Amino acid sequence: MGKFQEIVASSTPTLVDFYATWCGPCKMMHPVLDQLKNDLAETVRILKIDVDKNPDVADKFKIRGVPTFVLFKNGEILWRQSGGMDLATLKSKIKSAI
Repeated sequence: MGKFQEIVASSTPTLVDFYATWCGPCKMMHPVLDQLKNDLAETVRILKIDVDKNPDVADKFKIRGVPTFVLFKNGEILWRQSGGMDLATLKSKIKSAI
């Protein structure tokens, strides 16, 4: 969890995608996140966390469903939402939070 804490403590906003390999909606979010990475590469870092491989991190942030997106800056949670969403909605949520 040390490296994770270091990344989300950064002043660069970090969108964490808590996902699982068996999750259909998570798979549908891959192209959306790829496009988001292209569009907001200068302003937001994207970190993907597999909840099955990182149960300690998932427990710490009380992740109960996947996908769950959490936006961090300076170690603080700016925004959090569960479920899939389209690119425009996700981008709008991130921009309004930062």
